[in-house]
Amino acid sequence: MGETRLGPGDRLAIWPAAMLPRALGIFVALAVLPSVIFVLLVLFGGLKPFFALLGWGAFLVVACLLGLLLGRDIAAMAGLLRALRANPDAALREPRLLVPGMASMGGEAAALIRAERQARARLAERTASDHALLERLPDPLFRLDANGVISWRNASAVSAFGSETAALLRHPELRLALSEARQAMAPVRKSLGLAVPVPRELDATVIPVGVAVYVLITDRTRERSIEKSRADFVANSSHELRTPLASLIGFIETLRGPAADDPEAQARFLGIMAEQAERMRRVIADLLSLSRIEIMEHQPPAEFLHLPPLLERVVAGLEPMLGPSGTRVEVAFAADLPRIPGDADQLTQVFTNLLDNAIKYGKRGGRIRLGVRAAGADSRFEPNGILVTVADDGAGIAREHIPRLTERFYRVDKGRSRAVGGTGLGLAIVKHVINRHRGRLVIESVLGQGTVFTVWLPVRGE
Repeated sequence: MGETRLGPGDRLAIWPAAMLPRALGIFVALAVLPSVIFVLLVLFGGLKPFFALLGWGAFLVVACLLGLLLGRDIAAMAGLLRALRANPDAALREPRLLVPGMASMGGEAAALIRAERQARARLAERTASDHALLERLPDPLFRLDANGVISWRNASAVSAFGSETAALLRHPELRLALSEARQAMAPVRKSLGLAVPVPRELDATVIPVGVAVYVLITDRTRERSIEKSRADFVANSSHELRTPLASLIGFIETLRGPAADDPEAQARFLGIMAEQAERMRRVIADLLSLSRIEIMEHQPPAEFLHLPPLLERVVAGLEPMLGPSGTRVEVAFAADLPRIPGDADQLTQVFTNLLDNAIKYGKRGGRIRLGVRAAGADSRFEPNGILVTVADDGAGIAREHIPRLTERFYRVDKGRSRAVGGTGLGLAIVKHVINRHRGRLVIESVLGQGTVFTVWLPVRGE
């Protein structure tokens, strides 16, 4: 840092601008009272006019010199203080003061100003550091003013909620927490549940700081989803695996007993046991897949992909199933479709399940129509998205079954579903994957005419 000094030019500039007015004021202050005293002494005969005039003149000379010295020192100190205010961090060379006591007084004033400026600088540095720390918090943080309006939010809050912030702040539990925190002037914690766009379990901590209030949001969806998935896995697997497990135990006992020496019965029973074991494997695999999807459902995918090549790979992978059924797939992809945010593995699972259902439950020798287009022309969906339709010409589904098709283990025809190898979890997996992608699933069906599954997936800028 540079050193600031008052040079000869600065002192010449101070003389007419600051020194003379101060010197004149000091001279008047010092000369008025003694002048009155000298006049009174002459009038009342206490002092001869010659000596009074001589003494008064000498005193005026002393007052003039003292006024000049004090005015000069005060002007110099004023210049120093102005320099300190303009640049508090500069290494200033204090001016040489002539009146005794002014030097120490000026030094103390300069030290006080410098200390105060340094304290402000440290406070500003700490404030900037604290703000940077809050900005980088992994949990969303909001600051609300006295009227409940957001005055600031960190990057995590923007990423986690975005346009959903208004719905969060309108939540009854959060509004109650804000009221309690302002009344008690103490932190208040509440648990919140958001239903849209996907279910989320949140903990909100409201911290009042003066007239402002900070709201810290902690997402507990993953932890609670893991707990729920464990409980659901045990309940669902035990229910769904009970029948094939009982069949296996029965066949094993039969093979050990009456059929121990019957090769024909052994071959038939072993085939049934293999089917039941494969059914158990499929159920367990789908349950594990569903549990994994539910755990990460609240986290939208960050990767971007082009949908037509993915669908072409899905159709190619299902070709071995098309031959025996005589079913053909008609593909219609619109040109110049944008890339969408998506998890390639999960979307592959979605469209594999939908096409697999269309093959299994569609008409033998029939056709399946797979189409991809922009959503702009369909008023049922938001325009900024892509529509994927899977339509079959099978027997169709009765209206009363459609709302429950995505429930776990819900089957329209349990016997037929098990006969074709269905686990009852395929559409539940489809629903949860589409929820994670912030999309929509619409199911339309007419008995005797077939079923149409429409998937809307949003398009966001990369």
